[in-house]
Amino acid sequence: MSFYITTPIYYVNAQPHLGHAYTTIATDVLARHMRQRGEEVFFLTGTDEHGERIAQVASAAGKSPQAYADEIAAAYRETWRRLGITNDDFIRTTEPRHKKVVQEVLQRLYDAGEIYFGEYGGWYCFGCERFYTEKEIVDGKCPDHQTALTFIKEKNYFFKMSKYQAWLIKHLEDNPGFIQPDRYRNEVLGFLREPLQDLSISRPTSRLEWGIPLPFDDKYVTYVWFDALLNYYSAVASGGEKTSGLWEHVEHIIGKDILKPHGVYWPTMLKAAGIPLYRHLHVHGYWSLGGSKMSKSVGNVVEAFQLTDKYGHDAFRYFLLREMNFGLDASFSEEAFVDRLNADLANDLGNLASRASTLIAATGPVAQVTAPVEAADREIAIAAAEARATLEQAMEEFAFQKALGGIWAFIGAVNRYVDTSAPWALAKDAAKRPRLERVLCTLADSLGFLGVVLEPFLPDAARKIREAIGAPGPLALEAAVVGRLGSVPRVTKISGLFPRVDTKSPHPGPLPTGERESGTLSPQGRGQGEGLKGEGLKGEGLKGEGLKGEGGGKIPIADFQKVELRVAEVLAAERVPKSKKLLKLSIRVGEETRTLVAGVAESYEPEALVGRKVVIVANLEPATLMGVESNGMVLAASHEGTVSLLTLDKDVPSGSKVK
Repeated sequence: MSFYITTPIYYVNAQPHLGHAYTTIATDVLARHMRQRGEEVFFLTGTDEHGERIAQVASAAGKSPQAYADEIAAAYRETWRRLGITNDDFIRTTEPRHKKVVQEVLQRLYDAGEIYFGEYGGWYCFGCERFYTEKEIVDGKCPDHQTALTFIKEKNYFFKMSKYQAWLIKHLEDNPGFIQPDRYRNEVLGFLREPLQDLSISRPTSRLEWGIPLPFDDKYVTYVWFDALLNYYSAVASGGEKTSGLWEHVEHIIGKDILKPHGVYWPTMLKAAGIPLYRHLHVHGYWSLGGSKMSKSVGNVVEAFQLTDKYGHDAFRYFLLREMNFGLDASFSEEAFVDRLNADLANDLGNLASRASTLIAATGPVAQVTAPVEAADREIAIAAAEARATLEQAMEEFAFQKALGGIWAFIGAVNRYVDTSAPWALAKDAAKRPRLERVLCTLADSLGFLGVVLEPFLPDAARKIREAIGAPGPLALEAAVVGRLGSVPRVTKISGLFPRVDTKSPHPGPLPTGERESGTLSPQGRGQGEGLKGEGLKGEGLKGEGLKGEGGGKIPIADFQKVELRVAEVLAAERVPKSKKLLKLSIRVGEETRTLVAGVAESYEPEALVGRKVVIVANLEPATLMGVESNGMVLAASHEGTVSLLTLDKDVPSGSKVK
């Protein structure tokens, strides 16, 4: 089956911004998902380049309309390339293929008596390039641009749109899914309660030359909507075998600001021209900032790349798709963006990918897992099946938020599975090796599942997960199953999938690789567990103030301030040759990587420390132990033979000062 999906073609009066990005990303997600389902997908986007507004903006910039349109169209192409958008075609309304189809359709309608010459006067918005009725005007201004309207009276050509009012009402009533969500179908029916006016489809060349000439009167150019809307059809009408038969499968995605042209003008145009109607019109809400709709003309736009370059394209995609309930309005703030990134991407997904891959990599590949499947393992397989079912149903409804919610429910289940299965504990008992292998097999299977289902939403992260488990893909959706794997594959550690953002910095931004919460091997999986106890290297010289039995009296605050305590993350750990007690640790302290030696080998397995945050004395003079230079000291607490490394009850970046 074919699947033809379109974004609006974006008006080239300004550079692409967040609103354009959301629509295009949402369309890209659907295109990727349908490809995973095995559909033949054709994904169209492009630019709308004619009209009065473009001529005015180009003139103000000292450029010809064509030169200006070329510049902005190139900016859109580059924007979508950088965002990883997988469109199959990019159409421009200045292209000959589009002009040819527009003139053919106009001539067909004119010959059929669907277009006539007449005179009209009304209040006109140059930004919208349309007339507004008295009921639509708000305080004498355009309801969208909030600018004063101009009364214009002139002779033009008109399309007999009013002729199709009764037909359109019946079509909407007989086909309730034609416009989705239902609230927008009801809105269009609300428009149609008032008498439908005929549509002006031209502008005189005495006032505007920048447009497609009418084929039956070269003193007029085509009105922007009668030109722009036909792009969806012109892109596939003469494309040969590649696009043959696609039109019957077309699905449009738009923002609600252009509902009336797409929900009223467009179907009546198609009906009059004898062209089959589109299958569905999917309408999303506005993104607001500071309580008002994002708009270039209003001046409250957040540029897409201010965020994508700062936090990464996947994080940007995730926030937009998870934050907006498709069809409803949503509010944007950088604070909410960062909260989503830290909580969902760094803590949940990034943490799982890091800890699971670290555990699997430490054990190595296993050709055949022999341990039986237990109830906990079956629960993960069931959770995966439920997540996939939710995903498939949600994508049918364009409910991206719901689809991601289902996937994150699975991520939560796997994180809990790691906590309760405690593979680090199983690894310490040779008799439990078969169970360890079964747990690691389930974790590898879960990573493979995520590498598939996350592909449409987080393509870069999904690719990294697949590459780490040796399945570069992209894989078909039918491969998203947990419970079929019977081995433990060779896996490389996944680190830095989504670095946490330091929200306390005056200039928040992603922390360097390693400064994140993911990757811990503690039972709780959040760097706060107590499951890795054992003998540690005591912080001698930093004993309690005046504590009995610890030697040393009180010291002045000035002496204490000489000691520099820092949070460090363990990047790698290995045993020191010929020593039973020492581990060689590679740690990150802020931007710096250093080596230190810790006497914890009798209590901590090296792989169990990787990813953990510890507290160190950072300003000790280097000391050489068993031939290894140690640059710092790890702190631990000791009581009656029980020793525990100092940990943190909240995640903070490595390099943070302890005081």
